[in-house]
Amino acid sequence: MYVGVDLGSRTIKVAAWQDGRMVDHKLQESGFEPHEQAREMIKAYSPRHVIATGYGRHLAHEHFADGVITEIKAHAMGIHTMLPEATTVVDIGGQDSKVIALNVKGQVTNFQMNDKCAAGTGRFLEIMATSLAYPLGDFGPAALASEQEIQINSMCTVFAESEVISMKNRGIPRQHIARAVHSSVADRIIAMLGRIGFGELIAFSGGVANNPCIVQMVRMRLENVQVVVPENPSLIGALGAAIEAARRGGQV
Repeated sequence: MYVGVDLGSRTIKVAAWQDGRMVDHKLQESGFEPHEQAREMIKAYSPRHVIATGYGRHLAHEHFADGVITEIKAHAMGIHTMLPEATTVVDIGGQDSKVIALNVKGQVTNFQMNDKCAAGTGRFLEIMATSLAYPLGDFGPAALASEQEIQINSMCTVFAESEVISMKNRGIPRQHIARAVHSSVADRIIAMLGRIGFGELIAFSGGVANNPCIVQMVRMRLENVQVVVPENPSLIGALGAAIEAARRGGQV
């Protein structure tokens, strides 16, 4: 058995790969010592080879993993395995967002990253949800329930939160503000896609792919383009790392 571990900023994901398929997976919130937590998560598998990706990949390599792989390559491999016809990957995680262009073999040909601030990331949505007193799981559905188009001008988290507070104080219903927050994130994704180009099928990965409003807004902005969310999008990076572990072990 081969294992991939994605030590992200918010969660730790594990994928176990055997006989050409993912046979098990785990997901937990990141604790104070994510490398020790990840080590415990994979202990039951007794893996032949472990590859780590994500923010904590080098720490994992130092303590238990056999090697590392970048998040870009991990998400590309994971998506190509699940959706081989995809030519573009949109990965929105806790602390960064990425748009990745693939060739027909699933190899990375270009990418764009937003890793300088929280704008357009899962953390940005978390902060805005908290400001509007929504549980994170309710934030996307609440935004979808609104049809009011208002605009948030700043994508800086600090200034955007100030705009949100100002809107609340003006009596704007919070579901309308929630829609504006999601619209600003979708616009940022579209801008990143425009900079690298995209094909006829875009695949979403990362935790924010579970947000129905973000996905729908991206679909609405892209005519004649299929936007697909694979099963368990949060696990895509770990899946790619597991496939790389099998490849290095001579099994792919």
